[in-house]
Amino acid sequence: MKTGQIRVEGVSRRFRVRANEARSLKELFVLRGRTEASDVLALEGVSLAVEPGEAVGLVGRNGSGKSTLLRLIAGIIKPTEGRVAVGGRVGSLLELGAGFHPDFSGRENVFLNGSIYGLRRAQIRERFDEIVAFAELEQAIDRPVRTYSSGMYMRLGFAIAAHLDADVLLLDEVFAVGDEAFQRKCFGTVFDFKQRGGTIVFVSHDASQVERLCERAVLLREGRLEFDGPTHEAIVRYRKALAADADPAERAAGLREWGTGEAMITDARLVGSEGEARQQFLAGEPFSLRLRIEAENGIAPPQLQLELRDEGGLLVASDVLDTGSVGWAAGTRELRYDVERLPLSDGRFHLRLGLANGEGELLHWLDDALAFRVYPAGEERGGVVRLEGSWTAEQNSESR
Repeated sequence: MKTGQIRVEGVSRRFRVRANEARSLKELFVLRGRTEASDVLALEGVSLAVEPGEAVGLVGRNGSGKSTLLRLIAGIIKPTEGRVAVGGRVGSLLELGAGFHPDFSGRENVFLNGSIYGLRRAQIRERFDEIVAFAELEQAIDRPVRTYSSGMYMRLGFAIAAHLDADVLLLDEVFAVGDEAFQRKCFGTVFDFKQRGGTIVFVSHDASQVERLCERAVLLREGRLEFDGPTHEAIVRYRKALAADADPAERAAGLREWGTGEAMITDARLVGSEGEARQQFLAGEPFSLRLRIEAENGIAPPQLQLELRDEGGLLVASDVLDTGSVGWAAGTRELRYDVERLPLSDGRFHLRLGLANGEGELLHWLDDALAFRVYPAGEERGGVVRLEGSWTAEQNSESR
């Protein structure tokens, strides 16, 4: 078998689960019949071939079997039926930080975790400074990891896994690590691995990341392989599977865009009073949203939905537009939404935008379409909303 090659042949995987797991002799007697086990089929008859140097995305709804397939390829679990074979050394970025001891320092956990991945102590020592610098933990490396924030913990796990001499890299939602700058660094590291000829299998709900990294994608549905081909087509099929849900559970795992695709918001920009693109505004400034919508012929005028939310996700304001009221036409349509005085005082905000048909089915939804920052103009006293009221003194009846 070639180095970097992956073969999955007719693989099925069953898990035996119990509704109520008895943990003591007393519970065993109390629960009795309620502890009967049942089989859950996570994967059924999946066959897949990945050639050396390929980057393949795995997409599908929660519970479709993506993570199970990655764990089979990694050798963490064995198939119930079928065969899995991988050529070369596998680097698994599936559960970052797995194997860390909370009472050990970051330094000690680097050596512990590196040995779990199969590195010799001398190899770990050679890469130690590079790992710590990548994780940006120079000041905290000798502290117990139980004192780390979740971001620090995950950064150290990624840094160790990313510095393996692997031929195959398995990635499961790893770009949710740390802040935006660190995510870009992680993506750059993985992209460099791809450029050097490494094989990648990547699971993510973020379609833009899958399309940037992978030329080919596999769509799984209820444990079965539904599509294997060009990434864009797989993503379109995946988004259509989500179109019936206004609030898919996958959002918690990084999903940001879905819908049937019959009409799409292809461009969204915030601009200032001079028409220039902006991401920062002063309270009370003019504010304008510019959109471009592309739609298939024969589509009835959709509803355009807008939600303004703060940094914590709290709904600040919303609006709905019947696009038929502004002269809807199939093809390309450009719209603008103008606010004379921005009624926000201070904070970070983001816009969610969506298109829905008359039956409420989502044609396109952008969960995080635009982000912007508002700064106080100097007169505000705090809070999110800028009040435009004025004070006057009323005369009481005794002074009249």
